[in-house]
Amino acid sequence: MRRPIIFDVYNGDADGLIARHQYRLKYPALSTLITGVKRNINLLNQLVNPAQAGAGDEIFVFDISYDANRDAVGILLDRGVQITWFDHHRADHLRHHPQLKTHINTDATTCSSLIVDNLLDGAYRHWAIAAAFGDNLHTQAKLLASTAQLSDTQCAALQQLGEVINYNAYGDTVTDLLVMPTDLAALLATYASPFDFMAEVALFGILVDGFNDDITRLSALQAEYTDARVAAYILPDADWARRVSGTFANRCSRDFPDRAHIIATHKAADTCIVSIRAPANQPVGADLIAAHFGGGGRKSAAGINALPVAMLGKLIAVVRETYGVSRQR
Repeated sequence: MRRPIIFDVYNGDADGLIARHQYRLKYPALSTLITGVKRNINLLNQLVNPAQAGAGDEIFVFDISYDANRDAVGILLDRGVQITWFDHHRADHLRHHPQLKTHINTDATTCSSLIVDNLLDGAYRHWAIAAAFGDNLHTQAKLLASTAQLSDTQCAALQQLGEVINYNAYGDTVTDLLVMPTDLAALLATYASPFDFMAEVALFGILVDGFNDDITRLSALQAEYTDARVAAYILPDADWARRVSGTFANRCSRDFPDRAHIIATHKAADTCIVSIRAPANQPVGADLIAAHFGGGGRKSAAGINALPVAMLGKLIAVVRETYGVSRQR
């Protein structure tokens, strides 16, 4: 008889990695890892074609859009697979099924790691704080750090950890990444404390150095378009630009909280990959804008995987209209 298989499917960014890490610290299991770059979210298709998951198997999903995988979910549930889902992206097409258990909260002030942290009663809260920083939820991260009685130095260290893990997930393909998300998960596996991980794992320093090198390349970048409501930047078709695009979008959002931001990175064939950030003081609507152009995401931050460069002007116009003066706080 075939033995049941456990699959952990997770986004390769800080939120997905750390949500899964917290859960497995509490509930250890020998699992098969399914992951990829941050924008690779149709991950459950890998368990459908070819057929890897079947009756009696279990799938645990962390920080992956349900709606983007709904067809694969339906096939897997019909095969008799048990699925447990942790996420904070839109789930408008959620299926109610006895083999599907969901922990989905789309509030703009939470992320998948905070959802898992709440479920585990804060058992690995220091990791959750790092993930919240990585997902640009600085207010929530600092509040948790305060309740955990962390020093300013400890809080800054968790911020750096979350941001460099998140940075590592951005790329068009895994060849853009400094570290494979599966390798990073293996390195995290034995560390209940992120402070021990930072002190003992040499790869952390490699990520920090790569992060700092890529950030310096942004110093000469000028906005393609800017006004009181929106700013748009265009990055070149280069691996460093793809890696740093999400970090840059998050920093713009924090530095100019009343402004929405568009970060477009050139790809081949006159297309670009786009990060959209709603104004930090009005963290809604980014997912709807992205969906209008074939993308997706969450209320405060979303993306488009392949936008024709010729459509950038229309995207800017939609963002300006969405966050116009009459709708600002």
